[in-house]
Amino acid sequence: MKKRLLTLLMVTLACVMAVSAQGRRGLRINEVMIVNDSTSVVDDFGQYQAWIELFNSTFAPLEISSVYLTNDPSNNTLYPVPLGDVNTEIPSRQHIIFWADGEPNKGTFHTNFTFTPGEDNYIAIYDANGLSLIDEIVIPGSLLPGQSYARKADGEGGINNPDDWEVRDGSDAKYITPSSNNIIKSTNNKVDSFAEHDPHGFAMAVMAMCIVFLALLVLSICFYIINSIGANVSRKRKAKALAGDEETAEHHDEHDSGEVIAAIAAALAEHLDAHDRENTVLTINKVRRAYSPWSSKIYSLRELPRH
Repeated sequence: MKKRLLTLLMVTLACVMAVSAQGRRGLRINEVMIVNDSTSVVDDFGQYQAWIELFNSTFAPLEISSVYLTNDPSNNTLYPVPLGDVNTEIPSRQHIIFWADGEPNKGTFHTNFTFTPGEDNYIAIYDANGLSLIDEIVIPGSLLPGQSYARKADGEGGINNPDDWEVRDGSDAKYITPSSNNIIKSTNNKVDSFAEHDPHGFAMAVMAMCIVFLALLVLSICFYIINSIGANVSRKRKAKALAGDEETAEHHDEHDSGEVIAAIAAALAEHLDAHDRENTVLTINKVRRAYSPWSSKIYSLRELPRH
């Protein structure tokens, strides 16, 4: 029995680890800045540091504690993301930033490594086992201060594929977007289409009114059907009650005739009268006792003899 429980526990643990690992496959390096000048974002200490943006490309929260970040291809486990920090859970389709400042004593999101400006910089994420590669990219050494190297679309593309990446300098078409979507949509295609085909909004108003009236019609039909069902049930109950009363009346008419009732009343009266008379009868019986005449008081002296 113990072996079965241990086996079941091990299988369950393996399944949990497999599901967790499968979820971490959706973790992506999304945007990187090697030299952070005064035009970009500051860390939680107000300093301009190099940063790495990670993106949860899945549609569920993703816990990244115990994964490894590294900039050394020969050391997969250079910086383990600490356990116990509630902020290491990335919500669905959201971002998180790590500061590559070489000062891990500042907190969970400060790595123990830095980047080298003017050279190619390698960045990788490894799973908790330190062997499974989740994502990696080589940042080109030509990246200038204040520029970022980002995926063209959040989390899309393969591993270490430069065709999916681009250099961003903060211009109108090349936003630098730490903790935000790499593609910022300023317009809505559906809204633009409505505005083009219905500039005055008449079609939208008519459509809204039709939807409201259709909803009211559906509600009216539903209420009518419910009311009809309730009325039918009530009629059936009343009919069943009337039928039961008629059957009860016929039953009494068939079995409870006048002669039967008179006979029952006479029997009850006779029984009650006999019981009353019996209460007035007094029975006296002579008590006979067996005793020896020698001890009887009638043979004793009634008076003392006179001298």
